[in-house]
Amino acid sequence: MIEIQHLSKRYGSKLAVDDISATIRPGMVTGFLGPNGAGKSTTMRMMVGLDRPTTGSVTIGGRRYQQNSAPLHEVGALLEAKAVHTGRSAQNHLLALAATHGIPKKRVSEVIEMTGLGTVAKKRVGGFSLGMGQRLGIAAAMLGDPHTLILDEPVNGLDPEGVLWVRRLTRQLANEGRTVFLSSHLMSEMAQTADQVIVLGKGKIIADAPMSDIIAASTGNLVHVRTPQPAELARVVAGPDVSVTSRENGLLEVTGLDARQIGESAASAGIVLHELSPVNASLEDAYLELTNDAVEYRTEEVR
Repeated sequence: MIEIQHLSKRYGSKLAVDDISATIRPGMVTGFLGPNGAGKSTTMRMMVGLDRPTTGSVTIGGRRYQQNSAPLHEVGALLEAKAVHTGRSAQNHLLALAATHGIPKKRVSEVIEMTGLGTVAKKRVGGFSLGMGQRLGIAAAMLGDPHTLILDEPVNGLDPEGVLWVRRLTRQLANEGRTVFLSSHLMSEMAQTADQVIVLGKGKIIADAPMSDIIAASTGNLVHVRTPQPAELARVVAGPDVSVTSRENGLLEVTGLDARQIGESAASAGIVLHELSPVNASLEDAYLELTNDAVEYRTEEVR
């Protein structure tokens, strides 16, 4: 379990992380989302002792990362996949890491096969693609068979097969009772992977909830209704908290009522319905809604 308590990080006049507290629990995948500059990478770096907090603390399994005598056995981290000596082969890089913790060579072979590096294990890392570098970083994180995984953008640069592999791996690790904490900009992938979601914006936590709750809160009872009598239906369902928007070909978008309530009102008024379907928001919809006021670097629409 990862415990974050009143954690802050200041760089000069900039408060990159602003008094955040959260608990990342074992047995589930916790996703970490936020716009560029929100403080995600800084938070993850503080978790593993690469940055010193200005205030507050992070403990993993009840201890600070620096207190672990053999950290690879406790915490596996992928923060900068390219932070590897480019003249070494992938195999030699992993062997060197293993030697620092007394990890047997057999385990090096296991993580090489696990991450699909078998055919390139003896090649120099300097010639690796971004995706292969990511696989090597994940192999290094898994080397000590740790109980906690902290992965910053683990699918960055991976092809579809690699993305699917990371999804299955993280789900498997969580099902084994491990703590899995990962960030990603791929909303569709995060929606299929994470159980819990923490959203950071301008250094503050703006959401910390189960994935289903995050998405449900954004849906807002939006229902698509198609009818040959749109004006009549709009009049029947009208109310102080109901919004009806007319689209093409008799399609109405109704918020403030659920599909059952709309269907019953239409039936009572003798209105024919050709479509009555709740519209579920995506994680991307929910994310954009949550972070609308927390985007530091915003692009303008080209006109």
